[in-house]
Amino acid sequence: MRHLLTTESLTRAEIEELLDLADEFTDVLGREIPKVPALRGLTVGTLFFEPSTRTRLSFERAAKALSADVMSFSPSTSSLSKGESLKDTVLTLQAMGCDLMVVRHKATGAPWRVAEWTDCPVVNGGDGAHQHPTQALLDSLTVRRHFGKLDGLHIAIVGDIRHSRVARSDLFAMSTLGARVTMVAPPTLLPLDIDDWPCDVSFELDDVLGGMDVVYLLRIQAERGGATVFPSLPEYVQRFGMTRARFDRLSPEAVVMHPGPMNRGVEIAPEVADHPRSLVLDQVRAGVAVRMAVLFRLGQAVRTEVPS
Repeated sequence: MRHLLTTESLTRAEIEELLDLADEFTDVLGREIPKVPALRGLTVGTLFFEPSTRTRLSFERAAKALSADVMSFSPSTSSLSKGESLKDTVLTLQAMGCDLMVVRHKATGAPWRVAEWTDCPVVNGGDGAHQHPTQALLDSLTVRRHFGKLDGLHIAIVGDIRHSRVARSDLFAMSTLGARVTMVAPPTLLPLDIDDWPCDVSFELDDVLGGMDVVYLLRIQAERGGATVFPSLPEYVQRFGMTRARFDRLSPEAVVMHPGPMNRGVEIAPEVADHPRSLVLDQVRAGVAVRMAVLFRLGQAVRTEVPS
């Protein structure tokens, strides 16, 4: 694997290999000194052209746990403000010694262009409303740890599907691992090509609630126009919000998930977000180990050393 740009092309064996490796790195993170020399001497560049908390920090934490150096890029203080192109920016970072790049960008396909322009392995940290592969991997790891498998599970992804890179990435990863996925949203928040996706579709959360093992909630992405396609937030909450009343109708073994940031009181009630059957913080914890696995695997394309 030279780059990690999408989940659509990953095989089940490739996904499971990364999840197994993430489990090993979880053990590393539990040590008194949570660090291995796997990527010592390499530099990981984090190029985030969109705001991020969980993804950027977990990639930086993962790189440092592998003993890599980290070069962080901030567009607000860079020469982008002077008109420098994306291509010249990434070539500059490569010339400074960046060995592996993590790229988040609002433009769909930007990480693919970066992979064409540079000799570095590239990880897609999220491109527009298209893909977010490491989020899908950490979500799959979280589900696998909780249930022991994804085979046979029924997972609902609820909310702003049209503008969500998480929904698309999770769908392809989780269905490849054997789960059945149902997208739940009003028609105006579904992508135009939903018929081509390997999933079921429901326009009402209440219609499918009782049969779910996992309910994965998405925020309304107002910055991409998601808030303009339904009459009001109260109406959205009434039909698609995970209220306490809806949570109580789930199977006693069912769990809820959310990629963050959460809008408490909209897509998820505060008491549901904080419930023991909420896996939100488990997802955050899984993120560092998964990103260690990805950086380690891609770092092997740069050199052949393995961790001691």
